[in-house]
Amino acid sequence: MRITEKARHTFVITAEVDPPRGADPTPTLEQALVLRGYVDAVNVSDAPMANLRMNSFMLAHLIQSRTGVEVIPHLTARDRNAIALQADLLGAWALGVSNVLVLGGDPPERGDHPWAKPVYEFGAVELARAVSNLNNGRNLAGGELEGHTSYSIGVAVNPGAADLEAEIAKFLAKVEAGATFAQTQPVFEAETAVRFLEALGGASPIPILWGVLPLRSARMARNVARWTAVPGWLLEGLESRGRVAGMEAAQQVLAELHAAGMAGAHLYPLGKVELLREMLRPIGARLS
Repeated sequence: MRITEKARHTFVITAEVDPPRGADPTPTLEQALVLRGYVDAVNVSDAPMANLRMNSFMLAHLIQSRTGVEVIPHLTARDRNAIALQADLLGAWALGVSNVLVLGGDPPERGDHPWAKPVYEFGAVELARAVSNLNNGRNLAGGELEGHTSYSIGVAVNPGAADLEAEIAKFLAKVEAGATFAQTQPVFEAETAVRFLEALGGASPIPILWGVLPLRSARMARNVARWTAVPGWLLEGLESRGRVAGMEAAQQVLAELHAAGMAGAHLYPLGKVELLREMLRPIGARLS
């Protein structure tokens, strides 16, 4: 069952794993095995922060075939033109990948190949529309496909953005383009999710998996606060109690999202997948 369908029937839990920096997928496969049974799917990023990592679609296939864990690979518009993007999507579908999260992508100058030339023929909205076209059996040139895809199309959204009105406009444009589910940047209070839904008129047109991140230090919180809201009480707790305060806050917001009947949560263990069991403890989710 694809992520979109799962989110209509249960509180979906997804978590991120790190794609390898080289040709050996073993470390990522081991992370997926740790998460198996605890999550509905794992996310695999596409050259995150514009750093060279293993291809997200190929790695998604390896994870699914070797561990049985469903995968949501990311796909950015940064590195491929329209032909390559569609070709990769068709190939991934043939390999059994049924979910994709579409993103614009970080600029190359932020990563380990700052001289690389970006493509950016599309933004996230146009990329969502391209996947939707393939689902409908047509390519971007209007041609008919010999067999269509049926992807669950994920998009990113930041409910803690400073300009909430602009963020909602972008989100609705992605929905109009064909998005079928969303995963958010971290939220540190359930009220952030409630405010976002209220601004949408009380409910989202597609399932939203709310990001949950256990902050480890006040320094980390200040870095995160550059792009999404971090409440002052949490920063104070991190200053005095460090990682313990960050984990308690993550557990609290996860429990509140679950109790409020939200579609699900997207967990950010940041490479420490063993933290997942601790994060899930308050809701008793899939714990043996």
